[in-house]
Amino acid sequence: MQALNEIERFEPFHALSPDSRTLLARGLVRTECARSAMALHKGQPVSGAYVVLAGRLRVFALAPNGTEATLYFIEPGETCVLALNCLFNDLLYPAWVQAESATTVALIPGAVYRKLFERETAIQNLTVHALSTLVFRLMSELELVHSSHHKQRLANFILMQSASDGVLRMTQQQLAQHLGTTREVVARLLGELVAAGMVRTQRGAIAIKDLFGLRRIVSPERD
Repeated sequence: MQALNEIERFEPFHALSPDSRTLLARGLVRTECARSAMALHKGQPVSGAYVVLAGRLRVFALAPNGTEATLYFIEPGETCVLALNCLFNDLLYPAWVQAESATTVALIPGAVYRKLFERETAIQNLTVHALSTLVFRLMSELELVHSSHHKQRLANFILMQSASDGVLRMTQQQLAQHLGTTREVVARLLGELVAAGMVRTQRGAIAIKDLFGLRRIVSPERD
């Protein structure tokens, strides 16, 4: 019942019909992922739809040399669209998923999610929204990978992932994993941004000092 109450805080689920709510309650499984714990591995069968209730999951790819690169994040109220694709097409999971912090996940068994998708417009909308959001995020990342250097990618990541107070709470090693590079490269680039007065670094965090300066790095043609 706790998992049902938690997932119903999010719009697609609190609008379910009584029958669908009963169906969801029977199959819903609540799981806790410790910080840095792996939630899914590449090649793993997908047993259902994963909805983040609290915390955040990171979906990433792994190059043959062991370098990690973040594909996208799954925030509270969102579901993993790669898992949905595997669920509907009987595929193995194509990436890795790790908890960015202590994260609570609701697992909706595949058979239950398919039934909800058939009968509930809200679940259909959730699925379509997840797909469209993923396409946008992946295309944005792909554009950065192919058209920009590491400094542009770092500046863009700081702008996109910083909290409302302008602080990105992340270590240099975590940044390197997200960007698919080494900690040494990140340290050097951050040093350049600090010297230019654009950011301030502190233990486990980066604070934005010059928002417009970072924007010019990402999109110099807009000056």
